[in-house]
Amino acid sequence: QVQLVESGGGLVQPGGSLRLSCAGSGRTFNSYAMGWFRQAPGKEREFVAGINWSGDNTVYTDSVKGRFTISRDNAKNTVYLQMNSLKPEDTAVYYCNAARSGLALPGDYWGQGTQVTVSS
Repeated sequence: QVQLVESGGGLVQPGGSLRLSCAGSGRTFNSYAMGWFRQAPGKEREFVAGINWSGDNTVYTDSVKGRFTISRDNAKNTVYLQMNSLKPEDTAVYYCNAARSGLALPGDYWGQGTQVTVSS
């Protein structure tokens, strides 16, 4: 059983920064791969960033590479998404996701989502 709760979303101007956090429960948190997905109005939910169980391997969708950084702190049962140089097209609901190690993202566990709005 894994429960995920996102925080850190909000309204920011273009070029600004936000850091999203995803707090997980469950004693086996450190055995899960973690990812961030986002869904804009009228669009499909898309993959943004992923990180493996140990935190030594990350992957990003091309549109955010160089601007976003995913990281995790297994001692705190938390995964982060640092978002810099935000653009209006980054506006979406961002969801945290967890997959059992060895299986592909998205996994079975989702957070409720946090709204990120980039607007002047």
